[in-house]
Amino acid sequence: MSNNIVLDKTYQFSIRIILLCKRLNEESKEYVLSKQLLRSGTSIGANTEEAVGGISKKDFIAKLSIAYKEARETHYWLRLLRDTDIINNEEALSMIRDCDEILRIVYSIIKSSKKGM
Repeated sequence: MSNNIVLDKTYQFSIRIILLCKRLNEESKEYVLSKQLLRSGTSIGANTEEAVGGISKKDFIAKLSIAYKEARETHYWLRLLRDTDIINNEEALSMIRDCDEILRIVYSIIKSSKKGM
């Protein structure tokens, strides 16, 4: 674990996404939606990590903005999987809550970073 809450949360969320997608592939033979979820869900953390290593404030905001968009997409895939009964409501709600928290944190960081420009 790092001392950066957003890096830690997005990393842990990525792990949950990977494990869910692995299970969807093995148990449900669901490959198309799980691939979309895997791509967007792990991209959140990857782009957040890139943002932290950004070479300028503009670069930092741009990468975090991508992470925010990927989190929105992930939120969509999770709702879709829940509403088609591919994953159960309880599991979906837990992951959607985590995704919502990440969205709030990332948005707040983007907003406060733009104030200083």
